[in-house]
Amino acid sequence: MSGFGNIRAQLKAFLVEIGELSYFTARFFNNVFKPPFELKELWRQCYNMGNRSLVLVGITGFIIGLVLTLQTRPTLMEFGAVSWMPSMVGISIVREIGPIITALVCAGRIGSGIGAELGSMRVTEQIDAMEVSGTNPFKYLVVTRALAVTLMLPLLVVVGDAIALFGSFLVESVKGNVSFVLYFNKVFDSLEFGDIVPATIKSFFFGLAIGLVGCFKGYYCKKGTAGVGKAANSAVVFSSLLLFIIDFMAVLVTDIFYGL
Repeated sequence: MSGFGNIRAQLKAFLVEIGELSYFTARFFNNVFKPPFELKELWRQCYNMGNRSLVLVGITGFIIGLVLTLQTRPTLMEFGAVSWMPSMVGISIVREIGPIITALVCAGRIGSGIGAELGSMRVTEQIDAMEVSGTNPFKYLVVTRALAVTLMLPLLVVVGDAIALFGSFLVESVKGNVSFVLYFNKVFDSLEFGDIVPATIKSFFFGLAIGLVGCFKGYYCKKGTAGVGKAANSAVVFSSLLLFIIDFMAVLVTDIFYGL
């Protein structure tokens, strides 16, 4: 009975948190279009989250391109279809692997950073001081950060995809003696409008989810300094789970749309 009660309490806490996050999201959209607009802070956050994540995203994308090509090439060689390698890698990376892996990397790097930063501001009462001084901390801290992640993630996905394709080309260049022009001509010939647009659109939703969850966990951080680490950790876990849900819904909607 105690085990059942524990499960019920955890489920209730989870549903309460979902409701609070929904209210937090509605509050974000209510504030994002209202002046004043903190453009200077938004630009600073875009630089912090975009430029400082570039190296990590690039390294991750490069390794993905290498590994995906090295793992897939032997199988395609068995069926005599190694010439399809650029098309297969291009479609896989642009459609799915690039956006979701980049988003997961950013969830770990950006989401945890936002959760820890806002959490430390909450426990040291800096947010309370901003409220007392008449400043709108939600607009200055939350709206700018969530918008910055939303705007920067699609750009990081583009960079990550390009570097991943370059990594795949290096393997093909060494293993199959394929030229740069031939490889990327095959990649772009295989890509269609329906491959690029849905992947780009869902990248914006990935960024919004990472930004909102990170801000939510940090903004309502509790239990002193110990809560800062918990806020950073739960921001990564919760946003990663949300990314997979959004990705599934995006694929489902795309499949239904193109099936009409």
